[in-house]
Amino acid sequence: MIHRPVFAALAACAALAAPALARAEASLTVHELPLGAKRSLAAVSAPGGFHYVGLHWRGPGGLELRVRNTRGTWGPWLPVDADSAPDPGTPEALRADGWRQGEGIWTGAASRLQVRAIGRVTRARAFTVASPVSRVPRRRLAAAEQPGIVSRAGWSADETIVHVEPGTALSLRLAVIHHTAGKNDYTREQAPAVVRAIQLYHVQGNGWADIGYNALVDRFGTVYEGRTGGLDRNVVGAHAKGFNTGSFGIALIGEFTTAAPPPEAVDALVRTLAWRLDVGHVDALASLTALSGGNEKFAVGVPVVLRAISSHRDTGSTACPGDQLYGLLPSIAERVGALGLPKLYDPVVTANPGEPVSFTARLSSPLPWTLTLVDGAGAVTVAATGEGTEVAVTVPLPPEGTTTWRIEAPGALAATGTLASASVAVVPTAEGLMVDPATIAPDGDGTLDATLISFTLPFAANVAVSILDAAGAVVAELEAPRWRGAGRHEVSFDGLGLPDGPYTIRVLARTAAGETAATVPMAITRTLRGTGLVSTWLSPNGDGRNERLGVRFTLAAPADVKLRIERDGLWIATPFSGLLPAGTQLVEWDGAKRIGRIREGSYTAVVEANDGTASLRIPLAFGADWTAPRVRLISRFPLLFRVSEPGTLRVKADGLRWTVTVEAPGEVAIPLVARPRKFAATATDAAGNVSIPLRAS
Repeated sequence: MIHRPVFAALAACAALAAPALARAEASLTVHELPLGAKRSLAAVSAPGGFHYVGLHWRGPGGLELRVRNTRGTWGPWLPVDADSAPDPGTPEALRADGWRQGEGIWTGAASRLQVRAIGRVTRARAFTVASPVSRVPRRRLAAAEQPGIVSRAGWSADETIVHVEPGTALSLRLAVIHHTAGKNDYTREQAPAVVRAIQLYHVQGNGWADIGYNALVDRFGTVYEGRTGGLDRNVVGAHAKGFNTGSFGIALIGEFTTAAPPPEAVDALVRTLAWRLDVGHVDALASLTALSGGNEKFAVGVPVVLRAISSHRDTGSTACPGDQLYGLLPSIAERVGALGLPKLYDPVVTANPGEPVSFTARLSSPLPWTLTLVDGAGAVTVAATGEGTEVAVTVPLPPEGTTTWRIEAPGALAATGTLASASVAVVPTAEGLMVDPATIAPDGDGTLDATLISFTLPFAANVAVSILDAAGAVVAELEAPRWRGAGRHEVSFDGLGLPDGPYTIRVLARTAAGETAATVPMAITRTLRGTGLVSTWLSPNGDGRNERLGVRFTLAAPADVKLRIERDGLWIATPFSGLLPAGTQLVEWDGAKRIGRIREGSYTAVVEANDGTASLRIPLAFGADWTAPRVRLISRFPLLFRVSEPGTLRVKADGLRWTVTVEAPGEVAIPLVARPRKFAATATDAAGNVSIPLRAS
């Protein structure tokens, strides 16, 4: 029988707060969870009890948790997801500081918490939130089309902890549906307390700007305003890592893996999505391609086809929003698309310097439509009309000043915007142009096959992205000229079958005032491929296992090759540097450096190859470990051992054999029905180091 190490149990000592009519303060407590706990669970005091819990951890493994309610009953073990997060590189994401941030779970009134590791976890923390009940009013926001919504003031959002205004996207592209996980039996009065607990964990636990969701829906059909900034604005949330910008995150409060979401909750979800997508002029039944900002499922720059109404599992590695809710997505999209007709979709304005301006849009059904342009003095300069499902108008470039445009049709929410004319326009620039990585090897081996081009526009412009060869000629158009709004933009490039060599990425930005080009060099090389390690461990201790680090790769042509060893970005050693011929290569290293040898720990072997055209750099992670694990006998019956580190424990007792995977330092029990007459036990770690055999007879 394998015992997973249990980190800790959190014990609550005081009664839970009673429901209150006034604002109820939520409080958060942080608990460091000790590793290698004994079979009899360690306890940590959590005065006042808790209603919500979130976990943070370090290491490649995962965590499971369970709680004991105030009646003394333990719940089931629950996996902890860690994919709801801000987009990589944002200030919110940087505050994680290497910690994996688990989804919080509403537990109801609870007195204890147990946490166990799945795989290798080096540190862990628990955040428990006590969130007493308060009763809040529901209000309706200004627009008649909006559903009844509990405002932030209504559910007693703590505005004192919100110190940073979340960013906004240029446009809304899709909605992402979530469930919050946890118990489904909360009362109507408890629901606002759930929202308060989520906000507190997201802000004070995770370090985010505010609650991650843009809106939430309880099981009774009540809708709650989420992240600050306004429900009708394109506020960037922290709910779908890599896909937060331009998405509207809405969460049903509860767990819907096996339980079906209540009809009242689904109805409220449909009404809210119908209104919000209408404000953004998004077709609920449409599909789109979005570039990932980077997460565990989709690397940076990977194009992902999504539906206008998608779910968290479509954007990341998670089971959210549960199988039952996920199965309803097609019918939800159909209902959203049919509610509130007619609708106006996808208004687009296209302009080139000195050329007429084009306006396009779609209507859900044939209708008479009008395009109106009004100058800064309030005078109508253009009034174009038509009828049908397609809006398409080209008008002369407006004169000096700022022009407001409006596309409308009977019964549909109008689309509006502004244009700046030639005399007031500023020549655009694509600021901060970057390409990462700067050299790609598009040979299909999954390593450096593509790059991500990113730039920022200070204001809207017509943008084209091109690839130029060494002579400056355009050899590929990554993106044809199209109108882009102010803000950060990204374009993926996978080589497009171009031959090896140096190239230039050019971003050409135009307005009526003129154009500018920003360039950045990059290169394509397929000389280095199939790079990998013979073993991810180096263990030079003379036992014959992993004595040397082996780095394998294939060269398509002769190249100058260098193997560097780095730790945390700092140079440690250069085991090889020289010219190698075409063909399969193996470079080995015994851990020696200029003075002595490396210490145990985590390292990176960096293979650099220069074929005269370009230089490619491929990092490979490995570990150095030559210390054997230790096995100690704790009890002969029951047969119980303590193992000093993760690995494999092999036990032979009275003719029977066991092989046990040890996922963390701690105690391992061997199931025997009687005291063994003799036994032998050895442990092997991931690097192949074997413990001194432990024998008894």
